[in-house]
Amino acid sequence: MKIIGKAVAVVLVVAFSFGIGFTFRDFWAGRPPSGAAFASLIGGKETKTPNEIFLENYTRILSSYSRELDPQKLQYAAFEGQVASLGDPHTNFFEPRLAESFTSETRGQLSGIGARLSDDPIGVKIMSVFKDGPADRGGLRASDVIIAVDGQKTDTLPVSDVVSKIRGEAGTKVTITVNRPGTATPLNLTITRQTVSVPTAEGKMLPDGVAYINISQFAETTQYQFHDLLDEFQAKKAKGLIIDLRSNPGGVLQTASAMLGYFFDNKKVVEMRGRQNAQVFTPRGRVKDLTMPIVILINEDSASASEIFAGVMREYNRATLVGEHTYGKGSVQQLHQAGADGSFLKITVAKYFLPSGKDISRKVDEDGAYVSGGIKADVEVAPQLDANWEFGTPGKDNQLDRALEILGQKQAK
Repeated sequence: MKIIGKAVAVVLVVAFSFGIGFTFRDFWAGRPPSGAAFASLIGGKETKTPNEIFLENYTRILSSYSRELDPQKLQYAAFEGQVASLGDPHTNFFEPRLAESFTSETRGQLSGIGARLSDDPIGVKIMSVFKDGPADRGGLRASDVIIAVDGQKTDTLPVSDVVSKIRGEAGTKVTITVNRPGTATPLNLTITRQTVSVPTAEGKMLPDGVAYINISQFAETTQYQFHDLLDEFQAKKAKGLIIDLRSNPGGVLQTASAMLGYFFDNKKVVEMRGRQNAQVFTPRGRVKDLTMPIVILINEDSASASEIFAGVMREYNRATLVGEHTYGKGSVQQLHQAGADGSFLKITVAKYFLPSGKDISRKVDEDGAYVSGGIKADVEVAPQLDANWEFGTPGKDNQLDRALEILGQKQAK
């Protein structure tokens, strides 16, 4: 018995010594003791957490690959792979440059010259300049074609690259070279960049006293622009209102809710169902005295907040929808910082349902073609995209013309 007792004591001492050895290195490194190495030593199955496995493989690739790698790019690729594995086109990772651009669009403010651009065979065409913005004061005009930025030619660059070159820190200067219709030689215009508010709600009066508001997206500033336009058209005694949401990709849910608050007091906007359920209501005390009939224009590129706005307006019998079915984005996303470098993740956190409980989520076939979902128009009108077609212009936009006809019929009753 004494021999057995001594043997047991020796085993305990050895085990204790090994335990001290394996745990000491972890405590010295400032981390909790890992049982993985000890389990491996005594013949047990090694268990590692997903974080340990990820870090081990990340380090192995970084140190063993045949050429030197950029650790940050490898990290970004890992984030992109994670969100891609979800199969959700609305959950995304944004590198710092893309994150900054996305945030600027959401806020409705950017540091630049204040102009909208589009492709042109010899450069980039200016579609419009923001009233009283840097481009307007600097002499740029709609229909000017940008052929160089700070001396670099733009004829081979996509619009996104030209935009990146034009944008910059407020107070800095950029020289833009343009060809102007009717001018024999190019013009060099030096413009000082500023922080500008992007006009996301723009309006005008159409024939027969009909007001027209085009909403290009639901940014944080859109509700204030929309508010001012409603006041302006109410003062002009508009007899009808057309709200154009065609090709509006959506934006901030709170903005759509605030804008709906001009029509409904404390009414349900959406119900969100996910890991945590919630409901969104319009604010109290903001309803305007608007009695005019309303038509909303929609198409398949109307998505997210624009679908919510159109759907709620119809479900509460305040508007007629004209055009084509909407996209069918029935989910809500939240932004989360992904690193100190300014990158972030946009993660789907819930599905949303209209006040009636309707799910508008898009459904597609194996090839990704639309099957169902979205919001159907009350009056279906496909666009006649011929050479004469011009967005938002009566007589050249058949969907707008149909909206005008419907308002005329409502006014005649």
